[in-house]
Amino acid sequence: MSKQAVGVIGGGAWGTALAQMLASDGRAVRLWAFEAPVVEEVNAQHRNTPYLAGIDLNPGIRATTDLADLADLPMLLVVTPAQHMRRVLAGLPQGEGDLVLCCKGIEEATGELMVDAARAAAPGRPLAVLSGPTFAHEVANGQPTAVTLACESEAQWDRIAPLIWRPAFRPYFSTDIIGAEIGGAVKNVLAIACGVVEGLRLGQNARAALIARGFAEMTRFGLACGAQAETLSGLSGLGDLVLTCSSMSSRNFSLGKALGEGRKAADVLADRATVAEGAFTAPVLQRVAKARGVAMPIVDTVCALLAGQVAAGDAVAALLARPLTAE
Repeated sequence: MSKQAVGVIGGGAWGTALAQMLASDGRAVRLWAFEAPVVEEVNAQHRNTPYLAGIDLNPGIRATTDLADLADLPMLLVVTPAQHMRRVLAGLPQGEGDLVLCCKGIEEATGELMVDAARAAAPGRPLAVLSGPTFAHEVANGQPTAVTLACESEAQWDRIAPLIWRPAFRPYFSTDIIGAEIGGAVKNVLAIACGVVEGLRLGQNARAALIARGFAEMTRFGLACGAQAETLSGLSGLGDLVLTCSSMSSRNFSLGKALGEGRKAADVLADRATVAEGAFTAPVLQRVAKARGVAMPIVDTVCALLAGQVAAGDAVAALLARPLTAE
């Protein structure tokens, strides 16, 4: 018996890598991409040069620009840029298949988490969140990866986990969808700050301290939003934070490094085909945190840097000059 086909909405690096992972057991995968040239290259040459160069894609991946081609599938991984997810899902025909949200961010216009935006755009669809320490090229190459798969119920986990699990891609069960969402969104902003430290050549001690204090901010915000502490200290929180704050493979870290080296955020972002989600999440995260009375000084500093209101060196100095307090 042939395996059920599954779908991926989003033909960027992460979406293509997930399609490659899903196709690794012989399963047919339908990949929706916005750009027609990407669809043509995936189907004709089994490559996605603009977003995942150097990877030979499984021929079981078939790309399309028509969301209707995915509507009847039992599971769709949603991997659009966070700020475009609502619009894309609004064009998805009605269906009963699970939507597994793999984009990380907070919607700029509304301050809503991805799950809330998805629920409004695709009412009636069961929702789950997949998040964790995942660089696209490593997943595409079949290197070992572990993630959090947060589901609405154990029944949903039983339904979709077998469709996702692969020998080199292990999901761990959670019911804390809010926690999985918040970890993935906040870590992108904190990674920009760690990149600034790298750009200023402040050393490993400073970066380790920033990761630890950033995790404290993530935890405060997450708990205020109803997340569970165990989720924030797991793969989708601390695990993803450590990875993203430690490598130039992170688009957010590399953006921060450029800021630390004196470049302007607008110039760096204009030069890129891929999205550094933290640049869009930072202002709305700051807004939501203030509304909830949560102190996030590192996030505030990143916002000031992105807006060009302060130089990188001065921003770090201001953080170090904050009043002495207990950890």
